Amino acid sequence: MVNIIGTYECKVDAKGRLMIPAALKKQLAPMLQNGFVLKRSVFQPCLELYPMEQWDEVMQKMNKLNRFRKKNNDFIRRFTAGVKTVEVDTNGRLLIPKDLIGFAGIGKEIVLSSAINIIEIWDKDKYENAIDAASDDFADLAEEVMGNDDLDGIS
Repeated sequence: MVNIIGTYECKVDAKGRLMIPAALKKQLAPMLQNGFVLKRSVFQPCLELYPMEQWDEVMQKMNKLNRFRKKNNDFIRRFTAGVKTVEVDTNGRLLIPKDLIGFAGIGKEIVLSSAINIIEIWDKDKYENAIDAASDDFADLAEEVMGNDDLDGIS
């Protein structure tokens, strides 16, 4: 299981390339050879970078959905809309396709934020706004999500 740690600020060049920060690249080293999948986030105006192994796990779950149920078929179509396979080049750069840059409203400054086993890619201003907007409700959200007495080993 992959557990990616950290939040990193970096820049995107005119061609849509970002240099993966060294600390993050070190964590991703075991996954670099297999590549990644980049997709639109379901809930936020950001992108999600999945190591291929994590993407394959998600696809195994999706493959269990009955495609003859309209809501399942609609979900699969929307979830996979704009999905791209991407690789980190020999210089440590990742190319973000133009359509995904447009979806996330990515400018020159971005934030790479770990989300357990994937990385969210945000326009820096949108990331700061999302974090600020959620700060008021975070204590209530933490209690609701993690305060369940049924969870073993989490305090």
